[in-house]
Amino acid sequence: MPTRHEIREAAFILSFEKLFREEDTLDEIFDIAQSVEEFPVNKQVKALVENVFEKAEELDRIISKYSEKRNVERIPKLNLAILRIAIYEALYDDKVPVNAAISEAVLIAKAYAFDSDVSFINGVLGAFSRDIAKQDA
Repeated sequence: MPTRHEIREAAFILSFEKLFREEDTLDEIFDIAQSVEEFPVNKQVKALVENVFEKAEELDRIISKYSEKRNVERIPKLNLAILRIAIYEALYDDKVPVNAAISEAVLIAKAYAFDSDVSFINGVLGAFSRDIAKQDA
């Protein structure tokens, strides 16, 4: 059974792949990944990826709101995939606290992105979480 971190990381990899293969369906992306067998592609991973892509427009609007220097079309796909998953989990997964979603996003960014991208992701998610905290107060 994969850990929550492994599920997120697999969802990130599949989401990133999908951003480059717009002509392929998610099922095709899942099939390719399963045939390679480098990371888990189970129900939880598939559900997270499907839910993120279902809400992509909404997530991109939120990212746009907190990305003061770059509009969504100019954000590197790697960063976009990480940001979408973190914001999705923070908003829609009751089992994932906002801080955990952000921490996991930063961990994945540190593993896959440049330092400047990690700072960008942390900044966008930090501003997002501060607004969430204000709304909850």
